[in-house]
Amino acid sequence: MKKTVQAAAVLGGTFAASATWAANSKYNFQEPASRMAADIHDLHMWMIWICLIIFVVVFGFMFYSIYAHRKSKGAVAAQFHESTTVEILWTIIPVLILLGMAWPATRTVLAQKDTSNADITIKATGYQWKWGYDYIKGEGEGIAFVSTLSTPRGQLEFGEYPGENYLLEVDNPVVVPIGKKVRILTTAQDVIHAWWVPALGVKQDAIPGFIRDTWFRADREGVFRGVCAELCGKDHGYMPIEVHVVSAEKYAAWVAARKQKSAAPAAAAAQPAPASAS
Repeated sequence: MKKTVQAAAVLGGTFAASATWAANSKYNFQEPASRMAADIHDLHMWMIWICLIIFVVVFGFMFYSIYAHRKSKGAVAAQFHESTTVEILWTIIPVLILLGMAWPATRTVLAQKDTSNADITIKATGYQWKWGYDYIKGEGEGIAFVSTLSTPRGQLEFGEYPGENYLLEVDNPVVVPIGKKVRILTTAQDVIHAWWVPALGVKQDAIPGFIRDTWFRADREGVFRGVCAELCGKDHGYMPIEVHVVSAEKYAAWVAARKQKSAAPAAAAAQPAPASAS
């Protein structure tokens, strides 16, 4: 009885550990923060299960055949040249599997490309090695800033203990409201970069001389981090992306503060120069 209880406890612990492993983004995708990211995650898991089933079936047949038809049991190889039934089956079955995989994949890819009816449009320009942002549609229209890595230099060069968001923190994050469709226009000034925030299900190359677009709609507030996903030079790992998703009220306050900050230098420059003493 005691051994049974111990075995049950071990088995329960194993299942609990498996659940923790599956939920931990260290071993899987980041926890989705948008419907698109959730669809990408579901598509990924669907494909993994299909591949696993194919693996088990194919290798199961193979190992069974090796075991059941071995020479020591007196097995004799079948003598036939071809089988029309087998030819038909191994053509139709893969086609059906591919169709079953293509349908959800195509639906997800088409949804990723639908950037119409966006509430906010932000242009993201890649530089070596930072990002420039211009809000060109929506409440924050006219806001522009540059976002650079803010990890302390001591952590980068002098061996100081890395912080929680080492190489994933910036001085000026992108701020967007929850529940709004945000269109991202990507381009670059010098070489190819890529704007990638996994938790939001968004990734698009930024190519010099071209405008590419993508979109996301965050379902929950929070701070979501990404990186440039193209090898863009020696400091490629030093141009992270940080997106703050906030409530509509906090977003309106951020927009007002940003516009006031931008207006101050312009107002100062518009002041007439003091008259020189005669």
